[in-house]
Amino acid sequence: MDSFLYRYPSLESGVLLKRYKRFLADIQLTSGEVITAHCPNTGPMTGVCIPGNPVRVSYSPSKTRKYPYTWELIQLNSEVDSVSQGLIWTGVNTALPNKIINLALIERLFPELGNYSEIKKEVPYGMNLKSRVDFLLKGEDKPIYVEVKNTTWSDGKIALFPDTVTARGQKHLKELIEVVKQGDRAVMLYFINRGDCTEFAPGDTADPVYGQLLREAILAGVEILPCRFEITPTGIKYLGLAVPLLRGGAS
Repeated sequence: MDSFLYRYPSLESGVLLKRYKRFLADIQLTSGEVITAHCPNTGPMTGVCIPGNPVRVSYSPSKTRKYPYTWELIQLNSEVDSVSQGLIWTGVNTALPNKIINLALIERLFPELGNYSEIKKEVPYGMNLKSRVDFLLKGEDKPIYVEVKNTTWSDGKIALFPDTVTARGQKHLKELIEVVKQGDRAVMLYFINRGDCTEFAPGDTADPVYGQLLREAILAGVEILPCRFEITPTGIKYLGLAVPLLRGGAS
């Protein structure tokens, strides 16, 4: 049985030169060629976007693409992981977490969610149905609303979310609180996109409002699943849950 939830296509090696205009990155391949790759990550990539670090890119021959290369991974120094001489890979492509969580849900990798028989994606919910929850799970028990957040920022072994002010993330927490008030289950699933973090906490210094809302959401009955994943150029494996650290808050 393949332990990889997801296998990358063949990736090319290079070094990050710079990221700019949010969606673009200049990368020097091992051949010496400098290419401009699509950067599928809209966030600031705090602590992750480091020029000079090794990266991996995928290539698509599609003639409709302006930039055939996609930046997939970056290698970072890990303060806590002695594997591979303290170096770990971190995922860059934020289109992958939802795809991988869908595969994990199909394989029933999260016993914390209980029994469900139906998985629906991008289901309208919230005030006037103007939002879309990533997954809605249905079965014999209560419907479960699952929102997924990609997490790459860290402080030692602690994964932190968010790494910037996120009005959208705050809105999602408020909507999940309402889901619980209506009698259904709500789950905030943090996709920890690096294998060296064993704990999770809200990124209070980046967005103290989000941190406070997360604590309020938990008190209201919203469940959190901080899911750890090992990232390698071959593929992605599920490692289990991180330990949540939620005492206190930003000062």
